[in-house]
Parts: sequence; structure tokens; C-alpha cells
Amino acid sequence: MSSTSPTALDFQAIDPKELSLGHLHHTLLGLIAPRPIAFASTIDKEGRHNLSPFSYFNVFGINPPLLIFSPATSVRNLAEKDTYINVLEVPEVVINLIDYGLVEQASLSSCAFPRGISEFEKAGLTALPSDLVGPYRVAESPASFECKVIDTIKTGDGGGAGNLIICEIVKMHIRKSLLTPDGKIDLDALKPVGRMGGNNYVAAFGAALFQVTKPNEKVAIGIDALPAQIRNSHILSGKQLSRLANVESWPATNHADLPELESYMVAELGTEYQSKGLEAETLHHLLAKLAENQEIERALNIISLYL
Repeated sequence: MSSTSPTALDFQAIDPKELSLGHLHHTLLGLIAPRPIAFASTIDKEGRHNLSPFSYFNVFGINPPLLIFSPATSVRNLAEKDTYINVLEVPEVVINLIDYGLVEQASLSSCAFPRGISEFEKAGLTALPSDLVGPYRVAESPASFECKVIDTIKTGDGGGAGNLIICEIVKMHIRKSLLTPDGKIDLDALKPVGRMGGNNYVAAFGAALFQVTKPNEKVAIGIDALPAQIRNSHILSGKQLSRLANVESWPATNHADLPELESYMVAELGTEYQSKGLEAETLHHLLAKLAENQEIERALNIISLYL
């Protein structure tokens, strides 16, 4: 554990029951973010269409392919969302994804229009007939999932209670321009967005993207395998230690590499380090830099040869 790790004194303990619903809503949605957004299209028993966005949403399985979203009960008047009422009457839904260009129209559709009013018209969106379900698709959406509702779970009776809608995907529609030649999703073409707290959203593409090597591709040595003075460093962060430890094994110590490493150290630190010896703080700063630059093998070689 890094010596910079937080302690219990760094945290404010809060009992959620002691907060007002509004304060709790603000706190949870501010912390649990970004959240994907389900732009849910439904239909009632009279054939009237409804469209509304929900950020209590995610994918929950692929066999069968399941999506779950939750239209919460109103805190102000305990009213249920038209979306929830509709799926109880007609258990079908189309979940449309929202990209960067669709956010403003999706937000507009979330207004509390009277029941039966078409949000497609209010938000200026194009309705496309679905193939296997009654609710329309949103033509402007980058991808749409036709779903059968297989279950609903009411989690409470008071304001703010969730109403989980569990949906099985029966057909997908993906804009062709989003697919790479090997059939994968091009995130920069998709331009996905996420919901944050308050009026805030996040653009999840371009410079916002970064990669983390999945540890399930191999069994990593783990941070506990690093020397104590490295894992307890007050300079190296948890992220940097994780990068150093996310290897299957230590690189073989090869003293033939020492001249190259010495040349690197001189270039990075200057010749004075050779006469004074390599101070721990200097080493840790150098390892932090290497970890940030993903030069993991060089960093581990330095640890092996200089510790």
C-alpha cells in the first residue's frame, strides 16, 4: 500500500437515511457517474407513443442479452412515469442510444408533457417503425435495441423509488458508419455521452478515451510482489504501481543491459547521480515517469538492478 493511501479520517461517513431525498439524489447522481442514457420509446394500450431518457440504465447480460433501466417514482407527487405505465400495459420497449448530437433533443423530450402527447413531435425527432415490437425507433439515434420486457420490479412505494424494467433484446439496429471493417464499434464515430450530476454531461470520445490493459488477459504479479520501498512510496501513485505490477513475471535480470540503462539514467538524471548514489526519491520519480509513459519493462529492470 502506498504511503499516500487515504485513511479513515479522510472520509465523511453519511447515513443515507439522514439525508433529504433531494440531497441524497444530488449526492448519488453526482458520485455515480458517468452513466449511459437509455432513450426509451414505449407505447400504451391505446397505441400512443412515448419517448423519454433515463440514466438509471445499463447492460446486464449477453445470454440472453439484457438491458435494465429504471423510471423512478416522482418525489414531488408520487406519480409514475408514462414509460413505466406503458410497459405494464404493453411489455415492449425500444432503447435508443444518445450520442453527442442528440443530447439536447433528448433532454427536451424529458419535459413533463401531458400523457398522450408525442415527444417525437415535441423534440423534432423522426419515428421509424420497428420490426418486432410496437414502439417506434428514433432515426437520429446511432443504435436502437428492440426489446421485449420480461420483468418489472418495483423497489419501493415512496418518492424516488426505482421501477426496474428488465428487457431482452430481440433485434438491434446499428448505424453502418459506426462499424469498423471487422464489425467492432468505432467509439470516435459513435461519439457517446454520459450523464453526470446536475445539468452536466460528459463526452466519452476523442481525447477523453484512455486504455487500461485488462489483467484478465494474464495473471499479474500484483503490487504485493513489488519491493516494499516501492509499494510504500509516497511518490508513486496507485495507478503507477498497478502498471508496474500488471505483468506476468519480472523481466529476467540481464546485466548486459546495464550499460544501456546507465546511459539512460545519465540522460535522465545527469552524471551527478553516479557520484552521490541513486537516492530513493530520485528513483521513485523516475519510476513514476516510466509508469506514466508505459515503459514498464525498463522500470522493472531499474528496480531489479538498483534495489
